[in-house]
Amino acid sequence: MPEPTSTTAAAAATYAAAGLSVPMLTAFGVNLGLRADVLIAGFFGSLVAIILLNSVPSAGDTWQHLVRTTFKRMFVAVASSVTAGYLTPLALLLASLPDALLLSAAFGVGGGAQRVLLILIAKFGVPPASNDGSAP
Repeated sequence: MPEPTSTTAAAAATYAAAGLSVPMLTAFGVNLGLRADVLIAGFFGSLVAIILLNSVPSAGDTWQHLVRTTFKRMFVAVASSVTAGYLTPLALLLASLPDALLLSAAFGVGGGAQRVLLILIAKFGVPPASNDGSAP
């Protein structure tokens, strides 16, 4: 007769392993390579940047300005969380940090994504065209 604890231990190990794995997000059947926990950490980092650091300041006091600012803040939060989802594993790899710092790094990347992306676009992006009609 088999030991009853062996099947219980195997079932517990299976449930524990299933709980540790984080599924990747898919859209329209395509694996995006994004982890939900990293996206949430990046989203909370962007909320901290928006609320505490005022990275998206309000432009005015009318309802049109408030609606425009609200939409801009929502898009910044979504873009920052997606940026954190894709760039955090790369940042950990380049900085040789352990995987235990994944979520805290995602929080930091989400919080600083707007400023860092603006700096990178200014440095490596195409310069804006001048309106005076002269060739670059």
